Amino acid sequence: MAVRVLHVISARAGDGAEHQLRLLIRNLPQESEVVTLSPPGPVLARMRADGTAVHEIASSRDLDPAAIVRLRRLTLRGGFDVVHTHLFRASVQGRLAAWLAGVAQVVATEYHLDEGRRTVLAHRGRGRFTIAVSALIAERLRRWGVPGDRVTVIPKALDTGEFGFDAELRDRTRSRLGIAPGTPVIGGLGRLEPRKRFDVLIRAVAEVPGAVLLLVGDGSARRGLERLAAIEGVADRVLFAGPVRHARAMFCAMDVFASPGRETFGLVVLEAIAAGLPALYATCEALADKSISGAERLTPHDPESLPRKLRAEVLCLAERAGGRLAPRSAGDRYDAERMAAEVGDLYERVSGAG
Repeated sequence: MAVRVLHVISARAGDGAEHQLRLLIRNLPQESEVVTLSPPGPVLARMRADGTAVHEIASSRDLDPAAIVRLRRLTLRGGFDVVHTHLFRASVQGRLAAWLAGVAQVVATEYHLDEGRRTVLAHRGRGRFTIAVSALIAERLRRWGVPGDRVTVIPKALDTGEFGFDAELRDRTRSRLGIAPGTPVIGGLGRLEPRKRFDVLIRAVAEVPGAVLLLVGDGSARRGLERLAAIEGVADRVLFAGPVRHARAMFCAMDVFASPGRETFGLVVLEAIAAGLPALYATCEALADKSISGAERLTPHDPESLPRKLRAEVLCLAERAGGRLAPRSAGDRYDAERMAAEVGDLYERVSGAG
């Protein structure tokens, strides 16, 4: 009998965990349904439109008895063999609901380092298996007391084919955003939160004459970033596009990509190079031991590194007459099909079906 999996997620709209879940379910051989504890973002709406059952259980607290009861009912009704939780609130409530429903096996994916030691509470216990999306997260979980034999590293992934460059899409997107033809566009993408360091990018763009900064995403730092752009005198050269269902059109509109965040896996850098963009980054685990043409790490502790390299990339863009770079990748270790195959194997092992 096929293994049935209930995914419980508590991501904010636009969080990268939603994208990872979409890619995972799309490539999994197991039957899957989704429960979101947060208002569904555009990615979950897309999954629903593609035929995945997406249930909504509103919950604004980490420990919410009413939500746990509803989760238990849904788990029992669906006859699920495995509950797979994504992010902290989902891990707390999904674990308790699974226990109450008699589901012995719970898999949790840990995406972030910033949830601290409280994460450990949701990863301990019989039947718990944790997927860390990076070696660094796995190391911290083990150091904080999660049993090593219950932690496995399966990195974030992407489908490079989703990011192919399209000149017509580029023109339509730039026209919609009000970007004049021939204007160099520097791009940044992700949650607008302090740890992403988009303030550094705004200050750097102030030193790149004629370039426009396109920031894609939303978050708590947006108003502060808007004020900073005004203070730096570049409010008319910084565009806030908000969250998007998929980043392809925005990547097509960009000419150079920059990721100044230091506490990040760096998946967005892989998406950018798959779209044919030169990419500057502070951290990208997937490129730590690789040399990829057009992908360059920023010099640590050098505040001039980002503006200097951005100016150089804008000059290179002019030399290419606006031409695109070839798509590149970091290899199949970060391929969505491989990620799903490894997760699917874990389901089979923990459920006793394989």
